[in-house]
Amino acid sequence: MFLILTLALLPLGLIALIASLQAIRTADLEKEALLRVAVTQSARKLTADLQSDRTALQLTINSLGAADTLICDRLDLFLKSNDPEGGLYYIYDRAGRRICGSDRAEPEGLDRRERFSGPHAQILGGTPYLVSRVKSRDNQLVGLIYYSRVHLESVADPATALQNRQLSLRQGDRQLIISRPRVSPGDGRTTSLSARLEPPDILLTMTVRDPPATVARTLSLFLPLVMWFAAAAIGWFVVNRLLIRPLVLLRRAVASYHPGEVLEPMQRVRTPAQEIVALGETFREISEDVATHEAEMAESLETQRKLTREVHHRVKNNLQIIASLINLHARSAHDPEAVEAYASIQRRVDALSVVHRNHFAELEENRGVGVRPLISELSASLRGTAPTQARRFGIQIDSDDLHISQDVAVPVAFLVTELVELAMRLDPQGRMHISVQLQPGSADRGLLHIHSPGLRASEDLAGHMEDRYGRVLTGLSRQLRAPLEQDGDAGSFAIAINVLP
Repeated sequence: MFLILTLALLPLGLIALIASLQAIRTADLEKEALLRVAVTQSARKLTADLQSDRTALQLTINSLGAADTLICDRLDLFLKSNDPEGGLYYIYDRAGRRICGSDRAEPEGLDRRERFSGPHAQILGGTPYLVSRVKSRDNQLVGLIYYSRVHLESVADPATALQNRQLSLRQGDRQLIISRPRVSPGDGRTTSLSARLEPPDILLTMTVRDPPATVARTLSLFLPLVMWFAAAAIGWFVVNRLLIRPLVLLRRAVASYHPGEVLEPMQRVRTPAQEIVALGETFREISEDVATHEAEMAESLETQRKLTREVHHRVKNNLQIIASLINLHARSAHDPEAVEAYASIQRRVDALSVVHRNHFAELEENRGVGVRPLISELSASLRGTAPTQARRFGIQIDSDDLHISQDVAVPVAFLVTELVELAMRLDPQGRMHISVQLQPGSADRGLLHIHSPGLRASEDLAGHMEDRYGRVLTGLSRQLRAPLEQDGDAGSFAIAINVLP
């Protein structure tokens, strides 16, 4: 359930996350635009300052050619007004003599042979100075202005407030760092933008470092995900307590229900959801109806059982009456063939009576008809009604504890009766072995096997089978839905029957 709620709220979480990322992206773009404005402004200010000083220096060295000795003092005042460190400048002729300049010694780093050569502005490697070079119109004098790092920082300082910024000048492979950020270089992500100065071979680079990641910033970044997870957790808790748990308790109460009981699930389920309460009341009403119907069905079943028992009892009595009438008629008959016909009919009626008696005995447990007691009682009845010469006919029974339905018991009883009578006719002093065993690997199939020396292949057996017994046995095998297998050499018949598992 928690996974389902999480997936259901996933679109909202993704929307919030995208909105947060978009806000961060917008902030980055605004910072980049502000940085671009700042570096462009700083480059313009620094270019204007350098150009102003170059113009003043150009006027000074050109005027020195007209023997104006006070112009150096005016240049010194002009440069000191712009540079708090004194505005270092120096003017040399081709012979290397200093014409005029600042009182302080010239910083090292520039070879005297490079005074008249080189670009208009040059970064001195290994020193914190930027040199601006101006030549006179006749190319006989050269003026050098040294700009310190502090002065360059004050000039290039942007008007916009950018924290943790770093300014640097780069000319080829030379670099002059004007200002450094307040945080350590390894902290945070950096963003750098550059702008060209005049002369164009010098680049002013401004680098801004993002503040280091903190717990608050991390939480603000992942706040949509936290809110998404919290919403899913709260939704799961509410749904679980108010919906899922009451339904689980209701399901357990229904699962433990036994027919005939009155279900009272709302005694254990407490929930403000009226729909679940109504569902519990519906289960209670249904259980009351089921209990009423169960009682009515039990009463009806008991009545039906009594009626069925009575019907079987009456059928058994009627079959016994019919057997008695046949016996009376057989006693009044004087023809041996008529006596034998009456006896044959009586044996079949007795077989059907035995089936009904055994079915009536097993009716209480509803297990079907027991094979062993059925064949035992049937064998006793057959020996009792056997002809005089076959009264010593032996029948041995070997059967597992199997049960069959009445639809199977009737043809089995008739099949055994026909084969016993046939064996008594062919071999009155013989014997018979009847076995019923469960087939290997099957729980609902048994094998009825009848063996007797009198059933071995002979002309008399063939005559009786062709006369009457063959058609009867074929019909009974069809009722059992299985082929009747005969082994004439062994004198046996076998057929598979359905048993109750």
